[in-house]
Amino acid sequence: MKMLFNAFAKKLFGAKYNTLLRTFLVNFILFWGLHITEWHVQIAPSIFYLMGTTFSAGMLWQALSSKDNAAYMQNLFMLPFENKKLTLAYTAAFGAYILFTKTATLFAVVLAVSDLAPAVILGGILCAVNAVFMTAAIYAFRKYWYIGVFWGAAVIAGILLWGTALWFMLLILVNMIIAVMFLQNADGFSFYFAEEKNSHTVKHNRQYSVWRYFFRYFQCHKNYCINMVAMCCLACVLPLFFGQIQTAFAAPMGFAILSINTPIAILLSCDPSLEQAVRFLPAQKKRFCIPYCLFIFLVNSTVDAVFLCSMQFFCGGVTLWMIAAAISFALQSAIGTVLLEWFYPIRGWKSESDLWHHPRKYLVPTALLLLAATVGTLPKLVSLLIMALAAEVEIGLCWCLKEH
Repeated sequence: MKMLFNAFAKKLFGAKYNTLLRTFLVNFILFWGLHITEWHVQIAPSIFYLMGTTFSAGMLWQALSSKDNAAYMQNLFMLPFENKKLTLAYTAAFGAYILFTKTATLFAVVLAVSDLAPAVILGGILCAVNAVFMTAAIYAFRKYWYIGVFWGAAVIAGILLWGTALWFMLLILVNMIIAVMFLQNADGFSFYFAEEKNSHTVKHNRQYSVWRYFFRYFQCHKNYCINMVAMCCLACVLPLFFGQIQTAFAAPMGFAILSINTPIAILLSCDPSLEQAVRFLPAQKKRFCIPYCLFIFLVNSTVDAVFLCSMQFFCGGVTLWMIAAAISFALQSAIGTVLLEWFYPIRGWKSESDLWHHPRKYLVPTALLLLAATVGTLPKLVSLLIMALAAEVEIGLCWCLKEH
């Protein structure tokens, strides 16, 4: 079992576990930087437990669903193995990866801005570990998805209702033991995410084949579609968070926040074979980058339209200037995303979870936030001129991309 664990752990953490050390240093800097600001937030223990449970479960499910592990596990399955040892080693390796690189970052932020008791911190760690084993068990028996939904809902309800009770931690411990027992009886092949035989392909003989690829890609990745729905839901409730802020200032800020849409921004980074094929394609910049830019613009415009409708419903005051700003921000987000994907694709990632949470995803939204803070405080005519100038600069960069 130790050999199997090392095989998975070295793939996730690196041959010498460099990722673990780097993450520890980043989390320490993040914790200390937030701690010295003396900014405090009151967080209830049950909310802390819920954060650790849901975050760890979501990150692990995303990691287990990664197609990047398919080829690696396929080679491993060619060797003789025991189901019990494989499932426990696989869960332990991925669980340690999620807890030490993802959940630890969340806890570093929470602990830096709150005053939680040591017993509550230990309870949060226990809930996170329980979420790892429980999620792995539900994933292994996902054909009985209705049981998994009921199990997860029961744990969440228990945390919200009895999270502050001492005996509830004993219940969480018993729940974790039950999850481990399920894993011991799971089939090792249940963790193998097989590629579909009729996978999506890009046909280059017609211009619209790239668009066909985009839609087929999202059909094959249901979690990407769920993310799109989540962005639309965020667009619906985002005006409520702005409160009494003027709509002329809140609208550009909302457009910038809603540009953080990871799946559509990493199509080349998450599929190296696609990137290689695209770069060998004749006139690849025109055939792929332009439709890619228009696709992102269409998605961003749809989410921004939902945001404007929600703002009109809750706050009112949506004007033609805001509609023009929505178009401008959607276009600039699309152009900036395509330029980053083409010139600086993300490489060296261990799992799709790393790819989804790479710091590069915040570069374009941060630039748009700075632009939003600028145009929100200036007269409308000057703001339109600034947005038009920014769009012209990015279009000029795209023209250079086309020429070179």
